[in-house]
Amino acid sequence: MTYACDPSLLFYGKPPLDWPTDLDDQIAQTMRWDQFRLTRAWRTVQQLKTQGKPFDPQLLKLMQDVEKSARIREQRIADLPKIEYDAELPITGRREEIIAAIREQQVIVVCGETGSGKSTQLPKMCLEAGRGMSGLIGHTQPRRIAARSVGARLAEELGVKLGGQVGYKIRFNDVSSPRSLIKLMTDGILLAESQHDRFLDRYDTIIIDEAHERSLNIDFLMGYIKKILPKRPDLRVIITSATIDSERFAEFFGSVSGTALAA
Repeated sequence: MTYACDPSLLFYGKPPLDWPTDLDDQIAQTMRWDQFRLTRAWRTVQQLKTQGKPFDPQLLKLMQDVEKSARIREQRIADLPKIEYDAELPITGRREEIIAAIREQQVIVVCGETGSGKSTQLPKMCLEAGRGMSGLIGHTQPRRIAARSVGARLAEELGVKLGGQVGYKIRFNDVSSPRSLIKLMTDGILLAESQHDRFLDRYDTIIIDEAHERSLNIDFLMGYIKKILPKRPDLRVIITSATIDSERFAEFFGSVSGTALAA
């Protein structure tokens, strides 16, 4: 007498793993930069099961990778610094409106005079809106000295060490870490990163500051981001300037869900 044997049971003599029924939901709670790789591995495991081939080794590794990435995200949430705002800055008066827009809209244009607090307060509003947990909040500046100084000021206001939850990256100098929630950088750095991070998966939010300067890097960057937005519905983009024409930017991004705010 012969018996059919499920090939998935042939896993070094160990009992088979329980088939996960909620792995898609678990992957959604991992770091953004891991999700494509984990989803692809999950599809491979499902194909092996459908084909009646052994899949336990691949499934075990996948579940371990999902757990590791989810723990990183949980730790980032636990390490979230205390967020306080400068009540004297004009943008603080629009905090609730801006946070609601970040949660609801994919593209936001924030207009405000120089000194209104856009550069230092917007990243904190992003944190309060739940951004920066599954990926970085990337905050671009036209010049290296601005990226360093805004990063240092933001770290001071959040009460953290520069290079920890708040970091910066400029040419020849990367003062950031895997713990970073917010990363200041020049427009050119983010544009360069797009060459090996095609969909900017390391970021869940991108702030393009001083967009009115209209450098080639800023123009290329906005064109590139517009192209990837349909494939990154989770990505939030905030464009800020003191003199920007919000209507022109709304027209540029076309059918992308967005709003314009004055601060």
